[in-house]
Amino acid sequence: MAQQVIPDSHLDLFKKKAFAHLATLMPSGQPQVTPVWVDYDGRYVLFNTAAGRQKDKNLQRDGRVALSITDPDNPYRYLEVRGRVADRTLDGADQHIDALAKKYLGQDKYPYRQPGEVRVIYKVEPEHTTSTM
Repeated sequence: MAQQVIPDSHLDLFKKKAFAHLATLMPSGQPQVTPVWVDYDGRYVLFNTAAGRQKDKNLQRDGRVALSITDPDNPYRYLEVRGRVADRTLDGADQHIDALAKKYLGQDKYPYRQPGEVRVIYKVEPEHTTSTM
């Protein structure tokens, strides 16, 4: 990617406990929206899920996504990111969900892990953003 898509003015949202609402597409074409914890590595917007969940199934079929992140300190300030899945990986996914649990819950380990659950990291390449304030 030649240009920065995420504006500097909104990078702080990825440091806060700001939930993103992730929109994916169901097989019928209907949107499906789920709140997710998010991270940003300077190139990709990252989120973590369990393999087999609806968003995981949707994204394996169609990698187009939209995320809306609202500033928890000012609900009138937000960032919308539209893009495509660039990578889906199991590598480091357990450590990533633990890091997100630390950020969002203040806990060293993700407390909602289910027996046999396989975690997945999704990396989204931002293509377009809209933001306020």
